[in-house]
Amino acid sequence: MAGKLTLEELKQAVADGQIDTVIAAQVDMQGRLMGKRFQAEFFVDSAWEETHSCNYLLATDLEMETVEGYKATSWESGYGDYTMKPDLSTLRRVPWLDSTALVLCDMLDHNTHAEVPHSPRAILKRQVARLEAMEMKPFMASELEFFLFKETYEDAQAKGHRGLTPISAYNEDYHIFQTTKEEDVMRAIRTGLQGADVAVENSKGEADAGQEEINVRYTDALTMADRHVIIKNACKEIAWSKGRSISFMAKWSYDFAGNSSHIHQSLWSLDGNPLFHDPKAEHGMSALMRHYLAGLLHHAGEITYFLAPYINSYKRFVAGTFAPTKAIWSLDNRTAGYRVCGAGSKAVRVECRVGGADLNPYLAMAALLAAGIDGIENERALEPAFKGDAYAGTGAREIPGTLRAALGSLDGSGMLRAAFGDEVIEHYLHAGRWEQTEYDRRITDWEVKRGFERA
Repeated sequence: MAGKLTLEELKQAVADGQIDTVIAAQVDMQGRLMGKRFQAEFFVDSAWEETHSCNYLLATDLEMETVEGYKATSWESGYGDYTMKPDLSTLRRVPWLDSTALVLCDMLDHNTHAEVPHSPRAILKRQVARLEAMEMKPFMASELEFFLFKETYEDAQAKGHRGLTPISAYNEDYHIFQTTKEEDVMRAIRTGLQGADVAVENSKGEADAGQEEINVRYTDALTMADRHVIIKNACKEIAWSKGRSISFMAKWSYDFAGNSSHIHQSLWSLDGNPLFHDPKAEHGMSALMRHYLAGLLHHAGEITYFLAPYINSYKRFVAGTFAPTKAIWSLDNRTAGYRVCGAGSKAVRVECRVGGADLNPYLAMAALLAAGIDGIENERALEPAFKGDAYAGTGAREIPGTLRAALGSLDGSGMLRAAFGDEVIEHYLHAGRWEQTEYDRRITDWEVKRGFERA
């Protein structure tokens, strides 16, 4: 595909003067790209084998605070290095940056060269390996929503992120004329990603003023997670280069819709047959698919943290906004947390609608796969499909409404502790509890406006 590079092709491009910079990037706990820009000659000479980064990069919050209390690293241990091992299968051109290539790296222990167990890519790879041992391969696609603003990031910061102007003046869901006005940014995103080995399907206006969605092709889970983090970084960089800004916050404003990251998923045989499809079964859903979906529902509360990792994530779960509030399944029903799409066809799959655009795709996909595997291994029975308006449903399984509740469910998850390992779960529990503590001690604008005079 366009943009993909082998090491030999990169060496030739460097020799020809086409590429002078190589970005080697790892993925942090928040799903962001962190790493170094290499002079291309040095990268192709030696850095393609390995480089290093401080291990605090897998123990910080959104603001890069060196949070105390992690077992994996600390001031006491001196914040040493991890080894960054470039995965050359991810090597690609970056069309929106001049003469630049990008490669994603696995994080290895500096001494043992074993993968760091709490690194996001390693967590997903472990679940993929479990399925491969069962002679299955997971395929996924994430749909990313975001808001596009007229202001630059610097303008937004200067305004205290208040009074921002969405690029559109009104709801632009599927709206061609309105999105034509934004095409300078969105076309650059589509074509840029396509030229960076990310197979784009389309972009579209979403369900509010200034809201956009980018859709890419279904592929294997690890490739999709890699593409997801590249998409987010590309959208921000391209918008910035054009004097605009983008936000993937789950809920950037009380008055506007939330940003989701729906995750479509299915399992295939190693030789390419769709294992979720049985033409003789009801809705074309195989017994394997029913067990998998039952596992997602059985563990829905436990996996929510990895779909909604911040305080703000839970502000998105509002009835009547196309964000779910119930962890139930339904056929082609956008009010349910888990929607079955493509019923009766080889494309039958599960769409998890719980996650926000702020999720880390490796962690979210790994949690979904772990829950699905549990459903298969225990042959969990699938409850009847919900019919009607799930927002109005009574007695239905609720999605945890707060980060605190989600952390409690995660803490007690024997399934995820077995799938990820206790130390990995404790690492992310610590991250979530820090997020909660940071919020609990802050004074919000809402509190001051409400109570300054009236209290």
